[in-house]
Amino acid sequence: EDLAPLLVGRDPREIERNWQILYRHPFFKGGAVTMSAISGIDQALWDISAKDLNVPLWRILGGLARDRVRMYDHLGGGNSDAVYNSDTVSSFEEKMKQSIKDGFTAVKILAVPQSAPLGDAAKLRHAGELMATARRAAGPDVDIMIDFHGRTTAAMAIQFAEVLAPYKPLFLEEIVPPDQHEALKRARAKITVPLATGERLLHRTEFLPLLEDGLIDVAQPDVCHAGGITELRKISALCDTYGVTMAPHNPLGPIATMVNVHLGLTTPNFLIQEVMRSDVSWRSEVFSGVPEIKDGHIYPPTSPGIGVEMDEKEAAKHPFVSGNPVQWFHNDGSVADW
Repeated sequence: EDLAPLLVGRDPREIERNWQILYRHPFFKGGAVTMSAISGIDQALWDISAKDLNVPLWRILGGLARDRVRMYDHLGGGNSDAVYNSDTVSSFEEKMKQSIKDGFTAVKILAVPQSAPLGDAAKLRHAGELMATARRAAGPDVDIMIDFHGRTTAAMAIQFAEVLAPYKPLFLEEIVPPDQHEALKRARAKITVPLATGERLLHRTEFLPLLEDGLIDVAQPDVCHAGGITELRKISALCDTYGVTMAPHNPLGPIATMVNVHLGLTTPNFLIQEVMRSDVSWRSEVFSGVPEIKDGHIYPPTSPGIGVEMDEKEAAKHPFVSGNPVQWFHNDGSVADW
């Protein structure tokens, strides 16, 4: 509602100018709420522009930079309980085998539990057991990524990395909270496993200090929060300058997934794409054109625009339902990052 008057009457195909208006004309720039709104509008403008030319989105993003996009699964297919609460060895083994059976060659796990700021030997031991189980179930050739979810201090991140490194993870994700630049520096100096972060960063200027200080190997901006397609292309180009690859954050639905696929198809320094497969039973009633994942990859779509369409009448049957906020506390009652 705040941004709509800025664009009413303008040509939707003037994507860059429209983006600049949305970002620069509000007096208070940026922030998660505004950037998320800009992201949604921007994706719609790109969809309109591609449909106006009757071509798939990847065509107007510069054409193909690769033949297919490699996808990675979440443990349990992305079911939130499986992702955040699968803390037993048996559940890790079962769900890892299912992802491999479904054709994925890469899987993300949260093997790092909530831990104390320092000296949590039991949690370190448990993380090692979970990762050992995941590696045995996956075999030596499947890539495993480990999401720390910004839960740990630099000191604990270093210790967890020492425990997990022998199992050859592809990367460690968000090892410290995203606002702790100096903590990331300290951890980076001690950790040899590739590091990824960026899902809570909203603009290329927030990635620049990480790149200048050599703190990340993989950037993970979210197309639904970091300014949409327009800004992600700029973040990707900036990262490419520093030899950093892209693995966009995507815990969302089929439209966001498809937008990321188009970006992956056209981005030279793209690495791998996150997907959440387990969401709601009525997804197929609301969305059409959702691509099939074949052998862990998605191939270039041929439909005009983004390629996934939403039935708004069906969607209206499933109104937003607010969930309980996530709250974590340490054993002594102090507040913990989750």
